[in-house]
Amino acid sequence: MPTQGEFEELIGKCNWKYQGGGGYSVVCKNGNSIFLPAAGCKAGSKLEDVGSDGYYWSSSPSTVNSIEAHGLYFHVGGFGLSDNDYRSRGRTIRPVLDE
Repeated sequence: MPTQGEFEELIGKCNWKYQGGGGYSVVCKNGNSIFLPAAGCKAGSKLEDVGSDGYYWSSSPSTVNSIEAHGLYFHVGGFGLSDNDYRSRGRTIRPVLDE
């Protein structure tokens, strides 16, 4: 899983383009690209925001308390980092490869 630092790099060094209701296409200066689907999230047994929002976990735990973790979020209006999402909520995991 990506670290919060890797998400910061993705936001700071790449161009983000919203692709309708499907998610964001992210292209970095080195030519690498990734598509992040708007997969929504799960709250209890309910799936929310599918097709409009994306919520992704990082491997970085919150500094606030152990039941929270850092992540990345986006919607049609923008994107950013979150620093206190409850781990009990279902978020998307996007694996990364260290080279």
